[in-house]
Amino acid sequence: KNPCGTCKGKGLIKVKKKLTAKIPPGVDTGSRLRLEGEGEAGVRGGSKGDLYIRMNVKPHEFFHRDGDNILCQIPISFPQAALGDEIEVSTLNGPKKIRIPKGTQPNETIKLKGEGIENVRGYGKGDQIIQFLIQTPTSLSEKQEELLREFGKLDKDQVEDKGFFAKFKN
Repeated sequence: KNPCGTCKGKGLIKVKKKLTAKIPPGVDTGSRLRLEGEGEAGVRGGSKGDLYIRMNVKPHEFFHRDGDNILCQIPISFPQAALGDEIEVSTLNGPKKIRIPKGTQPNETIKLKGEGIENVRGYGKGDQIIQFLIQTPTSLSEKQEELLREFGKLDKDQVEDKGFFAKFKN
């Protein structure tokens, strides 16, 4: 007959509450985190339900995620690709020196074992996969052009444009 002014006889009061949740390493977009007993109050004095938090992982501008693996693209110069080099790359655990193999081809990749994301279920870590993007210079000095022409003449593996039938015949 005389309902409560706060809950209007429903037995429930809306309360805003700040919670702290420990986000485990390795979660990805779409993962759910359950906070036991932090949901809606039970009906007629029943126990509280659970609160589910759905994760949305913000993308990174340099690293891209593929499961537990981290992918990134590193631009290198033609001389670095042809002759090999040692460079420093970013990883999730800080900078690391890597060796660019001699004769690296465009889009070739190398794998850094264990430099990826920790598995959410604790089954180790993923890898970091580095893809090399070979940058061709767009403006060359006269000396650079001369050296490249000389290199082209000396290159025994120079690609020849054979017609379709010549390729088919070979």
